[in-house]
Amino acid sequence: MREKNLTEVTEFLLLGFETSQSIRIFLFCLLLVVYCGTICGNLLIITLVSTSKILHTPMYFFISQLSIGDIMVITDIVPNLLHVLLNNGATITFIGCITQLYFLCAPEVFECFLLAVMSYDRYVAICNPLRYSTIMTSGHCVILSFACWLLGFSIILIYIIKITKFVFCKSNTIDHFFCDIIPVLDLACSDTFIINLEIYILSIPNVFIPTTIIVTSYTSIVRAVLRIPSSTGRRKAFSTCSSHLIVVSIFYWTMFGVYIVPTKGQTLTVSKIMSLLYTVFTPFINPIIYSLRNKDIRKGLQKKLQKCVIC
Repeated sequence: MREKNLTEVTEFLLLGFETSQSIRIFLFCLLLVVYCGTICGNLLIITLVSTSKILHTPMYFFISQLSIGDIMVITDIVPNLLHVLLNNGATITFIGCITQLYFLCAPEVFECFLLAVMSYDRYVAICNPLRYSTIMTSGHCVILSFACWLLGFSIILIYIIKITKFVFCKSNTIDHFFCDIIPVLDLACSDTFIINLEIYILSIPNVFIPTTIIVTSYTSIVRAVLRIPSSTGRRKAFSTCSSHLIVVSIFYWTMFGVYIVPTKGQTLTVSKIMSLLYTVFTPFINPIIYSLRNKDIRKGLQKKLQKCVIC
C-alpha cells in the first residue's frame, strides 16, 4: 500500500492566476497578442538575417540565434498558459511537466552564454577592430553558437535526469502557471539536497561566468570609447552596443528577480508576475529593441518590402 502511495502522483495541477474571469480573459487576449507578435517579430529577424547580405555579419548572426531561443521559450510557456487561463487551472502529465521545464531552462542557459559571446563580439569590434574580420570569422561564429546550444541543453539535462528519479507523493498542486524548477522540487518526497547543491554549483558556469565576461568586455569597451577624441565617434561606438546592453539588462534583471533574489516576503502573485516578465515579455521586447534601434535591420526590411511591392 505504501509503494502505491509513493507513485501516486502522475500528473500535476497548474493553478495559474486565481482571479476573476474578466481578468483571466483580459490576460488571455493580451498574452495571445504578445505570443503572435513575438513569433512574427523573431521570425522576421531570422528571415532578414538569413536573406539580406547587409546583415551577413557576426552580430546579426548572433541576434538571429537569440531569436530562435526566444521562440523556443515563449512557445514552451504560452500555449499551455492560455489553456490554463481558459480553464482556470489545468492538469499536466509528469512527462509533460518535465518536458516543459527542460525546454524552458535549456534555452535560457543558452541565452546566458550567447549574450556573453555577443558582448565579446562587441569587445573585439571596438577594442580590436583591425583584427575583427580574422577573429570573428563565420566558422568561429558557428562554433561559438553551437557551443552555447550544447552547453545549454547538456547542463540542464543533468537536472532533468535527477528530477525524473524523484518520488512525488505530496500534493500534486503547483501554484504557478508553468512547471518551474522550484515549485516542482517542493512537491518531491525524495531528498532534494543533492540537486539543490548541483543547481548552486552549476550556476557558476551558467550565470556568473557569462556575467563576468559581459562585465569585463563592457569595462574594456567603455575605456576604449572614452579614449576616442571626437564626440561623434564616441556616440557611434556606443550605439553599436546600446541594443545589446538593453537586452542584457532586461534578461538578467528579470531572471535574477525570480531565481537569485530571496523570495521571503514575496507573494506568489509577485513571483508569477516576475516569471511572466522573463518567460513571455522579454522574448517579445527583444526583436522590438533590435529592429527599432538598428538602422541595418530597418534598411533590410525596407529592401524586402520594396521587392515585394515591385513583384
